[in-house]
Amino acid sequence: MDETPRNKSGWRILRRVLITLAILATLIAIFYTEEDWRGKRAWENCKRELEAKGAVLDWDKFIPPPMPDDQNFFKAPIFAGLSNGNWDESAHMWQRNTNVVDRLRMNIYGKGNSVASPNVGYWVKETNTDLGAWQQYYRALGMKTNEFPVAPQPQTPATDVLLALSKYNSAIEELRQAGQRPDSWLPLDYENRVKAAGEMLQYLADMKSCVQVLQLRAIAELQNDEGEKAVEDIKLMLRLDDSLRTEPYLISYLVRIAMTSITLQPVYEGLAKHWWTDAQLAELEQALAKLDFLKDFQFVERGDGMGGIAMFDYFRRHRGEFVRLLFEEARFKNQIENKNSAWAEVGNVAGIISVYLMPAGWFYQNKLALAQMHQRWDSRMMDAEQRLVFPGIIEQAGGSSVAALRAKPWNLFEGDLWPAISATATRTARIQVEVDLARTACALERCRLAQGEYPESLDVLTPQFIKKVPNDIFGGQPLHYRRTDDGRFLLYSIGWNEKDDGGVFSYPQWSSSPRFEQGDWVWQYPAK
Repeated sequence: MDETPRNKSGWRILRRVLITLAILATLIAIFYTEEDWRGKRAWENCKRELEAKGAVLDWDKFIPPPMPDDQNFFKAPIFAGLSNGNWDESAHMWQRNTNVVDRLRMNIYGKGNSVASPNVGYWVKETNTDLGAWQQYYRALGMKTNEFPVAPQPQTPATDVLLALSKYNSAIEELRQAGQRPDSWLPLDYENRVKAAGEMLQYLADMKSCVQVLQLRAIAELQNDEGEKAVEDIKLMLRLDDSLRTEPYLISYLVRIAMTSITLQPVYEGLAKHWWTDAQLAELEQALAKLDFLKDFQFVERGDGMGGIAMFDYFRRHRGEFVRLLFEEARFKNQIENKNSAWAEVGNVAGIISVYLMPAGWFYQNKLALAQMHQRWDSRMMDAEQRLVFPGIIEQAGGSSVAALRAKPWNLFEGDLWPAISATATRTARIQVEVDLARTACALERCRLAQGEYPESLDVLTPQFIKKVPNDIFGGQPLHYRRTDDGRFLLYSIGWNEKDDGGVFSYPQWSSSPRFEQGDWVWQYPAK
């Protein structure tokens, strides 16, 4: 007799559960529908507003256009060892084809212990390269291996260094021929930015190593009274730099900065020792005048931002790739912060699950956050037309993103991105000042060759020795200059602190690197 009531009671419970689940499913569907609509609508409104102001939000506009292989620098045969490879999905990295020789891979240290090897000079510290130390290094290495050619008996340091580096001569000459091609376009998968970065890194590593070889070779050529060859090697270094100028990635831009800094050392050493001729100095100054890092920064900063926006479209369609990226980033942060606990792993797993559950609208919200942040800061950090940099704005851009932002599902990378962009803007200012100082120093040396001494003022240099002396990018005033009693000169920018410290550069004895945020940024030669 009790069976019927119990059956009815069980059915009522089941019905309530089903109704509850139906309501929950409806609420979830409404939530996803509303979030998808809200996110997409917000992005489309933002896009219309920014495009009306002239902003370019199309990633394709920043990608170098396809070109015929015979016009493309990176399709020259010397790069065959780099382009022959494949993307390993399991390892999430580019794998080289070991059956193809990478003839562009160069190393001034060879397989020796780079820690014990000599250093190249550093003009910021007013030091020149000791080729005698390099001669001893190569001869000692040659006694153990046949990696570098060495003479039976010691020659001059410059001659022995050039002999050792001659193992790269054929590859360098082939690279020089490739440099005659008018265009440059890395063969990357631009749709998948993670994959593109993996593909790009192999090119960047080889090119930077090649510039290091050319740097040491140019210094040795100068000391061997082969100034014309040194000029040609410096121009090739700048051609490698220029080949990356159209790439809309921060990483390629940072490598460009590093390569340019390496290029300035032989220019400095030739100036310090008065080894350049007037014609060579004019050629070097004109080559350096083509570098405009303030303009290039604006392009790459906007391009990298638009690439980030396009990346969220890609991740919305390929969430597994997004999960892999977030998981690897979280693992890396946990290792850096020594958070290897079980709770950290639980957090990683929770983050992975949340990515798969994210409404599509939140991907649009991430695009919105990136676009708005770029619009807020990019035009304020520097003025490429007026050649001005604003350190306070740059520090504010980097600091505010760190202090005010914590990663949220609808704003995942803004807090990580802008400190990197702020740091890149700082390095942009530094390399542009260094190039401007080098150009002005070339003009000063031309004046010395013509008149027998350095001038009293920079005004004397134009237009005979330089078309226009660059202004200081901090404040727009002329660079500071004065002759010194020992026949040298002091040339400097007021630097990041925007204060004239009298030409005093901050390089504490206890520090392994300069304090660029303090003091002036100075170009001067070692005391006689």
